[in-house]
Amino acid sequence: MIKKDIRLNYYPRDWQKQCHINRQRFTVLALHRRAGKTELALMELLNEALKFDKELGFFVYVSPYLKQSRAIAWARLKQKIEPLRIVGAVDISEVDGSVTFKHNGAVIRIFGADNPDALRGMRLDGVVLDEVAQIKPEIWNDVLQPALSDRKGWAMFIGTPSGINLFSELYFKASELEGWYGARYTVYDTHAIDEDEVERLRRDMSETSFAREYLCDFSAAGDNQLISLSDAEAAAKRVYTIDDISFAPKIIGVDPARFGDDRSVIFKRQGLQAYPPLVFRGMNNMDLASRIATEIYDWQPDAVFIDSGAGAGVIDRLRQLNHDVVEVAFGGRATKEKQFINKRSEMWIEMAEWIKEGGSIPDNPILKQEISTPVYWYDAAGKRCLESKDDIKKRLQGGGSPDLADALALTFAHNVTPKPRTAIERLATKSISDREYDPLNY
Repeated sequence: MIKKDIRLNYYPRDWQKQCHINRQRFTVLALHRRAGKTELALMELLNEALKFDKELGFFVYVSPYLKQSRAIAWARLKQKIEPLRIVGAVDISEVDGSVTFKHNGAVIRIFGADNPDALRGMRLDGVVLDEVAQIKPEIWNDVLQPALSDRKGWAMFIGTPSGINLFSELYFKASELEGWYGARYTVYDTHAIDEDEVERLRRDMSETSFAREYLCDFSAAGDNQLISLSDAEAAAKRVYTIDDISFAPKIIGVDPARFGDDRSVIFKRQGLQAYPPLVFRGMNNMDLASRIATEIYDWQPDAVFIDSGAGAGVIDRLRQLNHDVVEVAFGGRATKEKQFINKRSEMWIEMAEWIKEGGSIPDNPILKQEISTPVYWYDAAGKRCLESKDDIKKRLQGGGSPDLADALALTFAHNVTPKPRTAIERLATKSISDREYDPLNY
C-alpha cells in the first residue's frame, strides 16, 4: 500500500477545484492558453489510477501527436509521481511512456492521436484527450469511445477553441446530455496570467484571436467565416407562429447521400421558419423517393429542390410518380453568375443573409455547427466562392459532411411563388391565365 502522507505537490486553483468536483463521466473543459489544463487532466488520471480497485486498470493520455504528448505530458507526469518513485511505489517505462502502480497494477500511458492503431482493441478505464480541436473525430468516435464501454470508463476533453471541429461538437453536446459536463474558463476566470500581460495580449492580438485563445469563444468568427456560430445560435432561439409565415411559400430541400458516411436529408422551410430536418443513413434511392413523396403529399409544398449530383435516381423516381421536382446542380451555374462561382455558393450566401435577417432554424447542435463551418473567399474575377464539401472534410481531418446545412441551403435555390391556397385565390389565378402553376415564375 502507498503511504497516506505522501504528497504530490498539487495545489489546485479555485477553477481547478470546481472542475474536479463537478466532473461527470464525460467532461468537456474549454480553457485558455497557459491556464493549467494539462496539469488538471494529469491529476485526474493520477487520482483515478491510484484509487482504482479492479484488475488491470488502464488509463491513457492522448494529444494530437505522440511527440507532443512526450514533450508536455510525460515530463509533467514524471514530475508529479516523483515522490511515489522515490518510495518504490511505481514502475516507470521510458520505452512506451507508461507508469505502473504497484499496489493495484493500474497503468497510465501516453499516446498520440497520430497513431490510432496503437489504441485499437484496448479496454480503457479512463482517457484524457488534450487539444481536442486538433484531433480527428474518428479517434474518439471509432477508437476511444468503444474502448470505454466494457467497464463504463470516463473521458475528459480539454483544449482551447479553434473553430468548428470535434471539440466544439463535444462542448455543445455536454450541455444537453445526461452524464456529460461542460465548462468554459476565460483568462479572467482563472487568474493564471498576470493582469498586465493579459492587457498586452488583448492590445497586440487581433480581436478574433484573443477571443478564441483567451476568452475561449467558440462563436468568434474568422474573417473568412460565412456564418458565425453566434449567428446560428441566435437563429436557433427565434420562434415564429403560423400567422407570421402563412403568406410565404413552402419549400423542401433534399440532399441525397453521396457516400456511405453521408446522410440523406429532407429539410422544410416556410418563409423565416425552417423545420426540423428528416435525416436518414443507408437509405436507397427508391426508399428516399418514397419518403419525399410522403412529405409532398402531407405538406403540399410550393417547390421541391433536390441536389442532382447524387439524386438523379431519386428525381427520376419522383417524376415517375408525377411529382414536380426541380433538380439543382451544386456545381452548376449560379443565377447571379457575375457574383457567385457556382450554385452552391449562391444558395449558401442567400441562406446566410436569411439567417442574419431573422431566419429561424431548429435548435440542433449538428446543424448549428455545420452552418458555421464553411469559409468563403473571392476569386480573381471577384466572384464569391464557398468551401466545398470535400475541402471541409479535409480541413476537419475526417469530420462529417455538412449534409443538414446543404439541404437547408437548397431551399434557397430559386425564388418561389406560393400556390393559390384558398378557393378565391385559385379562381383569381385561373381567370388571369389558364397556364399551369409554375413555382419558379417570378
